[in-house]
Parts: sequence; structure tokens; C-alpha cells
Amino acid sequence: MASLTSSFQSLKLSSSIFTHGSTPLSSLSRPTVLPSPRKPCSMPAIRAMKTMQGRVVCATSDKTVAVEVVRLAPHPKYKRRVRMKKKYQAHDPDNQFKVGDVVRLEKSRPISKTKSFVALPLPKRNDLGIPMESQQQPVGVE
Repeated sequence: MASLTSSFQSLKLSSSIFTHGSTPLSSLSRPTVLPSPRKPCSMPAIRAMKTMQGRVVCATSDKTVAVEVVRLAPHPKYKRRVRMKKKYQAHDPDNQFKVGDVVRLEKSRPISKTKSFVALPLPKRNDLGIPMESQQQPVGVE
């Protein structure tokens, strides 16, 4: 029995800081990781879904056009890609767009209850200065 008590006393943790909760939490070591300041990123910010492209379907309101945006999305059940259409109200300050025009919608501050996009003209497709095949003159014809 004496050997059991002596072995039990030798197992006591006398120098541990966690015994009996005697050490205050402030004296425990804390991690010294400081938040690093944000470095300016050379990459531009990702502007996902800030601009869209669509066709004007209604231009009867003053300074407002209704633009229909068509996108391809997988069908929830059949997983086949189907065309999804959605109409957005866009701000047209000069009333320059007519029905059928293709415009670019850019996200902006809310202009009214339903308008939070600005309609902008779409840039020309042939920006390279190279004449298209239909604009070139045939070879050998003068």
C-alpha cells in the first residue's frame, strides 16, 4: 500500500500552470499573429453580373426602356440548357433607344423602385479598323 501511495505522489503535477485553476488567464501565452495590412492588389476587381446585354422591347415611357436579357441556364429537372428571359427597366436619359436596339445594361444606384440599370449603346463589333468582307471591293473589278 505504501508503494502505491509513493507512486501516486510521484505522479502529482506540482509545476503545471493548469492545476486547480490557480493561474489567471491573462498570464497565459497568447498567439502573436497580427493582422497584416491590406496590400493594394494589382488585379482589377471582379465585376460579375454588373453589365448585361439585351434587346429593347418597350420604349414608350419617358427616360425608361424595358430591356429583355436572354441567358442560357440548365433546366432544374432535365439539366438541358434552356433560354431564360428576364426583363429589366433601364434608365435612358436622352430617349435615344428604340424597340429592337441592342443595348448594354450597367448596374448603378437605384434610380426608382424598379430601375437600377443604365442603358448604354453597344460598341461597334468591328473595332479593329479592318473592313468586313462585305465592305471590300472584289478583286479585278474597276
